[in-house]
Amino acid sequence: MNETTAFSVLPRPFLKWAGGKTQLISQYQPLFPPKFKNYYEPFLGGGAVFFYLFQEHSSGFKAVLSDVNEELINMYRCVQKDVKSLIKELEFHQNRHNSEYYYQVRAQKSGELVKKAARIIYLNKTCFNGLYRENSKGEFNVPIGRYKNPTICNAELLQADSQALQSVQLEVRDFDKVLDEAKTEQDFVYFDPPYYPLSNTSKFTSYSRYNFNEEDQIRLRDVFAQLARRGVKVMLSNSDCPFIREIYQEFRIHEVSAARSINSKGTHRGKISEVVVTSY
Repeated sequence: MNETTAFSVLPRPFLKWAGGKTQLISQYQPLFPPKFKNYYEPFLGGGAVFFYLFQEHSSGFKAVLSDVNEELINMYRCVQKDVKSLIKELEFHQNRHNSEYYYQVRAQKSGELVKKAARIIYLNKTCFNGLYRENSKGEFNVPIGRYKNPTICNAELLQADSQALQSVQLEVRDFDKVLDEAKTEQDFVYFDPPYYPLSNTSKFTSYSRYNFNEEDQIRLRDVFAQLARRGVKVMLSNSDCPFIREIYQEFRIHEVSAARSINSKGTHRGKISEVVVTSY
């Protein structure tokens, strides 16, 4: 499962993603279990943890990656199954990119699966702050970003990611479905849910039409605990706040330092404490 030598780049996220974990991998590395056979990531997002684990585990592992966001999973499936067509579509966008074209593409409603995937990747690479945000109807509504020459199509990276995803199972489903599959100490589950808001004005749970409220956080804790009782290795990222520390108090809580990269006020961007909860 881990043959990346055919390409000059190693697999890594091909999307910009709010709360992406690329910059935190070095702090996460000591917390990952050294051995497992099956990996589950029910809040896929940018996939930074999966791509890192793929590089590190030369013996390979079975991976099931899922999310409730159909557009997101469609992108991964297109990278997995038809990366050449996807690259062709992205090159088409690259050659036509300007402000008028951006808003024309943003207003599009339908299309073939590869075209839909290319549209979202294009918007992701050219929108403000690389922010994926939807309105209540599931429509992408982020304005264009201020990029002079954005890289819309990184063909080598997409090919490397396609290779990494070849034997991966990709599913559109709620996080609690992991209970149907992860049942033993050979299983490792990583949860990266929408973070619990640190204030009443936080928008951490509003990046898509799939809101994640306090009841969902409790439900996730219950799934975490049920998996832990089975002996499954479980790891979760979330805000460092009293609520999260309280509901996970029976487990190991680790602090990490993250850069807050999405904020409308530049003076409010900087380092912030987050927690990583582990069952082991």
